[in-house]
Order: sequence, then C-alpha cells, then structure tokens
Amino acid sequence: MENIIQILKSGGTILYPTDTIWGIGCDATNIEAVNKIFDIKKREKNKSMIILVESEKRLQDLVDVPEMAWEIIDLSEKPVTIVYENPKGLPKELLAEDGSIGIRLVKNDFCKKLITKLNKPLVSTSANFSGDKSPLKFSDISKEIIDLVDFAVEEDREKVSKYSGSSVIKIWNDNRIKVLRE
Repeated sequence: MENIIQILKSGGTILYPTDTIWGIGCDATNIEAVNKIFDIKKREKNKSMIILVESEKRLQDLVDVPEMAWEIIDLSEKPVTIVYENPKGLPKELLAEDGSIGIRLVKNDFCKKLITKLNKPLVSTSANFSGDKSPLKFSDISKEIIDLVDFAVEEDREKVSKYSGSSVIKIWNDNRIKVLRE
C-alpha cells in the first residue's frame, strides 16, 4: 500500500479494482496526473472523469450535497455516482463542460483504505481505451493499457465484478434529478 501511495503522490497512475470495474486512477488534485490518464485512454479532454471518495466528510469538503443525494446513497444497492454542481478545489480539467463533477462514495474496503491513506480524492475511469469494453476483471485489461500506467495493483485480480459500471444520477442543488445511466 505504501508503494501505491508514493506513486500517486508523485503524480503516477495506477490500475486498481473499484467497487465496480477495474479503473485507471490518480490523485484527482494533480492536473499533470489527470492529463496522463486522458493520454493513456486516448480520451477527448472535454469528456469528464469521475472521482472516488471514501467518506461523507470528504464528499462534503468537495461539494454541497443536496438532501436527495444522501437518500440515494443510503438506499442504493448498486454503486452510484452522483453528478454535483459547483465542486470546490478540483482541477477544471476534471469537470464536465457545465462545471459539474461525478463523485462516488465507495463502499469497497480496498478503495476506502487507498483514498484514506492518500488523503485526497482518486480519479476513477475504466481501464480501457475510450470506447472499448470496460474490464470486469484484471485479465480483461489490454497489455497496452497495463504497460502505460505506472503500477498495477495486485489486489482482487481474480475477482469478477458483478457491476459493469455504476448508476449515474445528476442532482441539482434544488433537488431536481436526472438519471444519466441506470
């Protein structure tokens, strides 16, 4: 774990298991690392990425959380990413064109421990090239992607995700809701 943290703190990128699929991650506050992920994925810079947080406190440090969001987080059985308005302290390169950001409060123990030790939110984007199928297990990740990141986590390599992604729901500060992905 300490090796992973050092890689992330020095602007590196990792492959890691999330509460859904395998992801490519970096320190969400490090713009150079974020740009590396855009390059690795061959992803257009105008397509935002989501971030993961491990605690309600960190979520509240980044965004004003509407009451409806808490209800959805509490009631959802499937991992849920919520798109919030007006995030604080995040690079603009991570944000959608309207200035919003997708954030998932993780339940996965490995991710919680990783984010807690890093003490910063973590970028999470599928471990594939833009437009390719998302990897449900480590062996689904292309060798080319593995070679492009700085480190591939050993944890849960044999595990197959039961989710091909999270639900994505946009919630405005006035509690309006729009389901973007079920």
